[in-house]
Amino acid sequence: MTRVIGVRFRTAGKIYFFDPLQFPVKKGDHVIVETARGVEYGTVVCDPKDVEDDKVVQPLKPVLRIASERDDEQEANNKKKEKDAFAICLEKIAKHKLEMKLIDAEYTFDNNKVLFYFTADGRIDFRELVKDLASVFKTRIELRQIGVRDETKIVGGIGICGRALCCHSYLSEFIPVSIKMAKEQNLSLNPTKISGVCGRLMCCLKNEEETYEELNRKLPGVGDYVTTDDGLRGEVSSVNVLRQLVKVLVEVDDEKELREYKVEQLRFKRRHRKEKNNVSVAEMKELEKLEKEEKHERKSKLEDN
Repeated sequence: MTRVIGVRFRTAGKIYFFDPLQFPVKKGDHVIVETARGVEYGTVVCDPKDVEDDKVVQPLKPVLRIASERDDEQEANNKKKEKDAFAICLEKIAKHKLEMKLIDAEYTFDNNKVLFYFTADGRIDFRELVKDLASVFKTRIELRQIGVRDETKIVGGIGICGRALCCHSYLSEFIPVSIKMAKEQNLSLNPTKISGVCGRLMCCLKNEEETYEELNRKLPGVGDYVTTDDGLRGEVSSVNVLRQLVKVLVEVDDEKELREYKVEQLRFKRRHRKEKNNVSVAEMKELEKLEKEEKHERKSKLEDN
Protein backbone atom coordinates (compact mmCIF):
# COMPACT_ATOMS: atom_id res chain seq x y z
CA MET A 1 0.00 0.00 0.00
CA THR A 2 1.13 3.54 -0.75
CA ARG A 3 0.18 6.70 1.14
CA VAL A 4 -1.12 9.37 -1.26
CA ILE A 5 -3.22 12.50 -1.57
CA GLY A 6 -5.35 13.43 -4.59
CA VAL A 7 -4.60 16.76 -6.25
CA ARG A 8 -6.56 18.54 -8.96
CA PHE A 9 -5.25 21.41 -11.11
CA ARG A 10 -8.38 22.71 -12.79
CA THR A 11 -12.15 22.65 -12.25
CA ALA A 12 -13.40 19.06 -12.54
CA GLY A 13 -9.97 18.07 -13.83
CA LYS A 14 -8.29 14.71 -13.52
CA ILE A 15 -7.09 13.78 -10.03
CA TYR A 16 -3.38 13.00 -9.67
CA PHE A 17 -1.68 11.20 -6.77
CA PHE A 18 1.23 12.73 -4.86
CA ASP A 19 3.23 11.73 -1.79
CA PRO A 20 2.18 13.96 1.16
CA LEU A 21 5.44 13.23 3.01
CA GLN A 22 5.13 14.59 6.55
CA PHE A 23 3.06 17.64 5.65
CA PRO A 24 -0.25 17.97 7.57
CA VAL A 25 -2.23 18.11 4.34
CA LYS A 26 -6.01 17.88 4.33
CA LYS A 27 -8.81 18.14 1.81
CA GLY A 28 -9.29 21.71 0.57
CA ASP A 29 -5.67 22.77 1.09
CA HIS A 30 -3.59 24.20 -1.73
CA VAL A 31 -0.21 22.61 -2.37
CA ILE A 32 2.82 23.18 -4.56
CA VAL A 33 3.92 20.06 -6.43
CA GLU A 34 6.32 19.15 -9.19
CA THR A 35 4.74 17.72 -12.34
CA ALA A 36 5.87 16.78 -15.83
CA ARG A 37 4.94 20.32 -16.80
CA GLY A 38 6.97 21.94 -14.04
CA VAL A 39 6.10 23.32 -10.60
CA GLU A 40 2.32 23.61 -10.24
CA TYR A 41 -0.28 24.92 -7.80
CA GLY A 42 -3.06 22.44 -7.07
CA THR A 43 -6.01 21.79 -4.77
CA VAL A 44 -6.15 18.74 -2.50
CA VAL A 45 -9.43 16.95 -3.18
CA CYS A 46 -9.02 13.92 -0.91
CA ASP A 47 -7.34 13.42 2.45
CA PRO A 48 -4.21 11.24 2.76
CA LYS A 49 -5.13 7.59 2.20
CA ASP A 50 -3.55 4.24 1.40
CA VAL A 51 -4.07 2.85 -2.11
CA GLU A 52 -2.91 -0.31 -3.87
CA ASP A 53 0.59 -0.03 -5.31
CA ASP A 54 -0.59 -0.93 -8.83
CA LYS A 55 -2.89 2.12 -8.86
CA VAL A 56 0.02 4.53 -8.41
CA VAL A 57 2.14 5.70 -11.33
CA GLN A 58 5.76 5.45 -10.29
CA PRO A 59 7.83 7.30 -9.39
CA LEU A 60 5.34 9.01 -7.08
CA LYS A 61 6.29 12.66 -6.85
CA PRO A 62 6.20 14.38 -3.43
CA VAL A 63 4.45 17.53 -2.30
CA LEU A 64 7.02 20.36 -2.27
CA ARG A 65 5.14 22.47 0.27
CA ILE A 66 1.73 23.60 1.42
CA ALA A 67 0.90 26.80 -0.47
CA SER A 68 1.75 29.99 1.41
CA GLU A 69 0.06 33.36 1.15
CA ARG A 70 2.73 34.36 -1.35
CA ASP A 71 1.92 31.29 -3.46
CA ASP A 72 -1.78 32.15 -3.33
CA GLU A 73 -1.02 35.67 -4.51
CA GLN A 74 1.13 34.39 -7.36
CA GLU A 75 -1.63 32.05 -8.50
CA ALA A 76 -4.14 34.92 -8.40
CA ASN A 77 -1.76 37.08 -10.43
CA ASN A 78 -1.34 34.27 -12.96
CA LYS A 79 -5.13 34.16 -13.41
CA LYS A 80 -5.16 37.88 -14.17
CA LYS A 81 -2.27 37.52 -16.62
CA GLU A 82 -4.12 34.70 -18.38
CA LYS A 83 -6.93 37.09 -19.32
CA ASP A 84 -4.44 39.49 -20.89
CA ALA A 85 -2.67 36.62 -22.65
CA PHE A 86 -5.99 35.41 -24.05
CA ALA A 87 -6.76 38.86 -25.51
CA ILE A 88 -3.28 39.20 -27.04
CA CYS A 89 -3.47 35.74 -28.60
CA LEU A 90 -6.85 36.58 -30.14
CA GLU A 91 -5.28 39.62 -31.81
CA LYS A 92 -2.37 37.55 -33.13
CA ILE A 93 -4.69 34.88 -34.52
CA ALA A 94 -6.63 37.54 -36.39
CA LYS A 95 -3.37 39.07 -37.63
CA HIS A 96 -2.17 35.75 -39.06
CA LYS A 97 -5.67 34.98 -40.41
CA LEU A 98 -5.75 31.49 -38.91
CA GLU A 99 -8.96 29.41 -38.94
CA MET A 100 -8.88 28.51 -35.27
CA LYS A 101 -11.02 29.25 -32.22
CA LEU A 102 -9.14 30.19 -29.06
CA ILE A 103 -10.68 28.57 -25.96
CA ASP A 104 -8.41 29.28 -23.02
CA ALA A 105 -5.00 30.58 -21.95
CA GLU A 106 -3.10 29.14 -19.01
CA TYR A 107 0.16 30.03 -17.27
CA THR A 108 2.15 27.39 -15.44
CA PHE A 109 2.66 28.35 -11.80
CA ASP A 110 6.34 29.19 -12.28
CA ASN A 111 5.55 31.23 -15.43
CA ASN A 112 7.87 28.94 -17.38
CA LYS A 113 5.26 28.36 -20.08
CA VAL A 114 2.02 29.77 -21.46
CA LEU A 115 -0.45 27.28 -22.92
CA PHE A 116 -3.17 28.21 -25.37
CA TYR A 117 -6.03 25.79 -26.04
CA PHE A 118 -7.91 26.03 -29.32
CA THR A 119 -10.27 24.14 -31.60
CA ALA A 120 -10.10 23.90 -35.38
CA ASP A 121 -11.64 21.79 -38.13
CA GLY A 122 -8.30 20.44 -39.30
CA ARG A 123 -4.57 20.81 -38.80
CA ILE A 124 -3.30 24.37 -38.39
CA ASP A 125 0.15 25.65 -39.26
CA PHE A 126 0.71 27.96 -36.28
CA ARG A 127 4.51 28.14 -36.34
CA GLU A 128 4.56 31.86 -37.14
CA LEU A 129 1.94 32.49 -34.48
CA VAL A 130 4.10 30.76 -31.86
CA LYS A 131 7.11 32.89 -32.83
CA ASP A 132 5.00 36.04 -32.59
CA LEU A 133 3.63 35.07 -29.17
CA ALA A 134 7.08 34.12 -27.86
CA SER A 135 8.39 37.56 -28.79
CA VAL A 136 5.60 39.14 -26.74
CA PHE A 137 5.60 36.91 -23.62
CA LYS A 138 9.35 36.13 -23.54
CA THR A 139 8.68 32.57 -22.38
CA ARG A 140 7.87 29.15 -23.80
CA ILE A 141 4.65 28.94 -25.78
CA GLU A 142 2.53 25.84 -26.33
CA LEU A 143 -0.57 25.70 -28.53
CA ARG A 144 -2.73 22.66 -27.91
CA GLN A 145 -5.58 21.64 -30.19
CA ILE A 146 -8.54 20.12 -28.32
CA GLY A 147 -11.93 18.67 -29.24
CA VAL A 148 -15.37 20.17 -28.73
CA ARG A 149 -16.00 18.08 -25.60
CA ASP A 150 -12.84 19.47 -24.01
CA GLU A 151 -13.91 22.96 -25.09
CA THR A 152 -17.23 22.54 -23.30
CA LYS A 153 -15.48 21.16 -20.21
CA ILE A 154 -13.31 24.29 -20.00
CA VAL A 155 -15.98 26.86 -20.82
CA GLY A 156 -18.89 25.25 -18.93
CA GLY A 157 -22.58 25.99 -19.34
CA ILE A 158 -26.07 24.72 -18.57
CA GLY A 159 -27.38 21.44 -19.95
CA ILE A 160 -30.89 20.71 -21.22
CA CYS A 161 -31.66 19.37 -17.72
CA GLY A 162 -31.20 22.88 -16.34
CA ARG A 163 -28.14 21.96 -14.28
CA ALA A 164 -24.45 22.83 -14.69
CA LEU A 165 -22.73 20.58 -17.21
CA CYS A 166 -21.45 17.32 -15.71
CA CYS A 167 -18.06 17.64 -17.42
CA HIS A 168 -17.49 21.10 -15.96
CA SER A 169 -18.86 20.46 -12.47
CA TYR A 170 -17.71 16.99 -11.37
CA LEU A 171 -16.85 14.62 -14.23
CA SER A 172 -13.06 14.38 -14.07
CA GLU A 173 -12.67 12.16 -17.14
CA PHE A 174 -14.82 11.58 -20.20
CA ILE A 175 -16.48 8.18 -20.23
CA PRO A 176 -17.36 6.18 -23.36
CA VAL A 177 -20.97 6.72 -24.45
CA SER A 178 -22.82 5.00 -27.29
CA ILE A 179 -26.13 4.83 -29.13
CA LYS A 180 -26.71 1.44 -27.48
CA MET A 181 -27.08 3.19 -24.11
CA ALA A 182 -29.91 5.37 -25.44
CA LYS A 183 -31.63 2.30 -26.91
CA GLU A 184 -31.28 0.41 -23.63
CA GLN A 185 -33.02 3.27 -21.80
CA ASN A 186 -35.75 3.50 -24.44
CA LEU A 187 -34.86 7.12 -25.20
CA SER A 188 -35.71 8.97 -28.37
CA LEU A 189 -32.96 8.46 -30.91
CA ASN A 190 -33.42 11.95 -32.25
CA PRO A 191 -29.84 13.37 -32.30
CA THR A 192 -31.00 16.74 -30.97
CA LYS A 193 -32.49 15.10 -27.87
CA ILE A 194 -29.57 12.92 -26.83
CA SER A 195 -26.76 15.31 -27.73
CA GLY A 196 -25.19 17.68 -25.23
CA VAL A 197 -24.13 21.30 -25.52
CA CYS A 198 -20.91 20.12 -27.18
CA GLY A 199 -22.85 18.44 -29.97
CA ARG A 200 -21.70 14.96 -28.93
CA LEU A 201 -23.71 12.20 -27.25
CA MET A 202 -24.57 13.22 -23.68
CA CYS A 203 -22.21 11.93 -20.98
CA CYS A 204 -25.16 11.26 -18.66
CA LEU A 205 -26.30 8.39 -20.91
CA LYS A 206 -23.78 6.37 -18.91
CA ASN A 207 -25.27 7.24 -15.50
CA GLU A 208 -28.14 4.74 -15.50
CA GLU A 209 -26.83 2.27 -18.06
CA GLU A 210 -26.06 -0.54 -15.60
CA THR A 211 -29.45 -0.19 -13.88
CA TYR A 212 -31.35 -0.35 -17.16
CA GLU A 213 -29.28 -3.31 -18.38
CA GLU A 214 -30.11 -5.23 -15.21
CA LEU A 215 -33.82 -4.35 -15.35
CA ASN A 216 -34.10 -5.13 -19.05
CA ARG A 217 -32.64 -8.60 -18.49
CA LYS A 218 -35.73 -9.46 -16.45
CA LEU A 219 -38.21 -8.29 -19.08
CA PRO A 220 -39.47 -9.78 -22.34
CA GLY A 221 -38.99 -7.76 -25.51
CA VAL A 222 -41.78 -5.98 -27.33
CA GLY A 223 -43.22 -8.49 -29.80
CA ASP A 224 -42.26 -11.53 -27.71
CA TYR A 225 -44.97 -14.05 -26.78
CA VAL A 226 -45.53 -14.77 -23.11
CA THR A 227 -47.71 -16.99 -20.94
CA THR A 228 -49.47 -15.33 -18.02
CA ASP A 229 -50.13 -16.79 -14.57
CA ASP A 230 -53.85 -16.90 -15.36
CA GLY A 231 -53.30 -19.28 -18.28
CA LEU A 232 -53.41 -16.81 -21.16
CA ARG A 233 -50.91 -16.42 -23.95
CA GLY A 234 -50.29 -13.18 -25.79
CA GLU A 235 -47.90 -10.77 -27.45
CA VAL A 236 -46.01 -8.11 -25.51
CA SER A 237 -47.28 -4.68 -26.52
CA SER A 238 -45.08 -2.49 -24.29
CA VAL A 239 -42.92 -2.63 -21.18
CA ASN A 240 -42.36 -0.25 -18.27
CA VAL A 241 -38.74 -0.87 -17.37
CA LEU A 242 -38.59 0.97 -14.05
CA ARG A 243 -41.90 -0.38 -12.73
CA GLN A 244 -41.22 -3.84 -14.20
CA LEU A 245 -44.70 -3.95 -15.74
CA VAL A 246 -45.62 -5.52 -19.07
CA LYS A 247 -48.67 -4.87 -21.23
CA VAL A 248 -49.76 -8.00 -23.05
CA LEU A 249 -52.29 -8.34 -25.86
CA VAL A 250 -54.19 -11.51 -24.95
CA GLU A 251 -57.21 -13.22 -26.47
CA VAL A 252 -60.18 -13.59 -24.13
CA ASP A 253 -63.44 -15.11 -25.41
CA ASP A 254 -62.40 -14.55 -29.03
CA GLU A 255 -61.62 -10.90 -28.34
CA LYS A 256 -58.30 -9.12 -28.09
CA GLU A 257 -57.69 -7.47 -24.73
CA LEU A 258 -54.73 -5.45 -23.44
CA ARG A 259 -53.79 -6.41 -19.89
CA GLU A 260 -50.98 -5.30 -17.63
CA TYR A 261 -48.91 -7.80 -15.62
CA LYS A 262 -45.98 -7.74 -13.27
CA VAL A 263 -42.98 -9.47 -14.80
CA GLU A 264 -43.19 -12.14 -12.06
CA GLN A 265 -46.60 -13.14 -13.42
CA LEU A 266 -45.18 -14.08 -16.82
CA ARG A 267 -43.34 -17.02 -18.28
CA PHE A 268 -41.28 -16.39 -21.41
CA LYS A 269 -38.04 -17.08 -23.19
CA ARG A 270 -36.19 -13.89 -24.04
CA ARG A 271 -35.18 -13.73 -27.66
CA HIS A 272 -32.53 -11.52 -29.19
CA ARG A 273 -34.67 -9.46 -31.50
CA LYS A 274 -33.53 -6.81 -33.90
CA GLU A 275 -34.46 -3.52 -32.31
CA LYS A 276 -37.05 -1.42 -34.09
CA ASN A 277 -36.66 2.30 -33.85
CA ASN A 278 -38.63 5.01 -35.58
CA VAL A 279 -35.46 6.68 -36.76
CA SER A 280 -34.83 7.96 -40.25
CA VAL A 281 -31.74 6.94 -42.19
CA ALA A 282 -30.43 10.51 -41.91
CA GLU A 283 -30.88 10.55 -38.12
CA MET A 284 -29.16 7.19 -37.72
CA LYS A 285 -26.21 8.37 -39.83
CA GLU A 286 -25.98 11.50 -37.68
CA LEU A 287 -26.01 9.38 -34.50
CA GLU A 288 -23.30 7.09 -35.85
CA LYS A 289 -21.24 10.15 -36.79
CA LEU A 290 -21.59 11.54 -33.24
CA GLU A 291 -20.53 8.20 -31.79
CA LYS A 292 -17.52 7.97 -34.10
CA GLU A 293 -16.40 11.54 -33.30
CA GLU A 294 -16.82 10.89 -29.58
CA LYS A 295 -14.47 7.87 -29.81
CA HIS A 296 -11.93 9.85 -31.80
CA GLU A 297 -11.90 12.74 -29.33
CA ARG A 298 -11.49 10.40 -26.40
CA LYS A 299 -8.18 9.25 -27.88
CA SER A 300 -6.86 12.79 -27.95
CA LYS A 301 -8.53 14.10 -24.79
CA LEU A 302 -7.32 17.19 -22.95
CA GLU A 303 -4.66 16.41 -20.36
CA ASP A 304 -4.79 18.61 -17.28
CA ASN A 305 -1.16 18.20 -16.52
